[in-house]
Amino acid sequence: MKIDRDAPVGVFDSGVGGLTVAREIMRNLPSEKIVYFGDTARVPYGNKSKDTIIRYSRQIIRFLQEQQVKAIVIACNTASAFALDAVRDDLDIPVLGVIEPGAVVAARETRNKRVGVIGTIGTVGSGIHEDFLRQLDPEITVLGKACPLFVPLVEEGWLHDPVTFEVARRYLRELQEREIDTLILGCTHYPLLRSTIREVMGESVRLVNPAYETALELKRLLTEKDLLSTGKEEEEFPYRFYVSDLADKFKSFANSILPYDVEMTQKIDIEKY
Repeated sequence: MKIDRDAPVGVFDSGVGGLTVAREIMRNLPSEKIVYFGDTARVPYGNKSKDTIIRYSRQIIRFLQEQQVKAIVIACNTASAFALDAVRDDLDIPVLGVIEPGAVVAARETRNKRVGVIGTIGTVGSGIHEDFLRQLDPEITVLGKACPLFVPLVEEGWLHDPVTFEVARRYLRELQEREIDTLILGCTHYPLLRSTIREVMGESVRLVNPAYETALELKRLLTEKDLLSTGKEEEEFPYRFYVSDLADKFKSFANSILPYDVEMTQKIDIEKY
């Protein structure tokens, strides 16, 4: 099967967090078109079972295939943890998640072999980062910390608020005491709190932003498969956004963080897929 190199890249997430991944793709692969799906009706994924998340992911992928995407990025840590291996076997186009690219960088960057991971309860509980990091370097000690209040704070727009700083200080104290030197922002919302996390952790701790690393991995993968866009096909809407609910709320959040004015956000019935 010949894949059209000027077809869009499909990106999906349980809601708005994956927009940080879309933002990095826009910045690092400016010629690529994107079809984004946010599962805003069924968010959050962090408290759902593995079987449910695999079912949701397959529905979304069927929708994205209908949009004739050339590659798929699972821009959700929970779906990357639970569904990536299951859906990879179903697809004849490249698919990648957000966990592996961040883990590779963290393993490379750590000096004292003590790596922290912050994420949702589901992601941290899955131990997926630990598994990856151990495969890369068995000597690494992985210290996970769930930070469930970060997502609502981000969605409330409280990115530089004293409340957010205090919450971060309390969550991260344990990791500071355990003397990590590298910290994976293991939820796609967390890069938006990067400056607060940096302030709490100090300059000596390397922060790994998997959204950025995933965009670079996508670039590498598309180059390897000869699927980088030629950039010749101009489109009125190079970035298309779809959601399963609350399109207006999604659009206003997207416009607050993307380097692009989101004109089109369409609600679809994902249960049909």
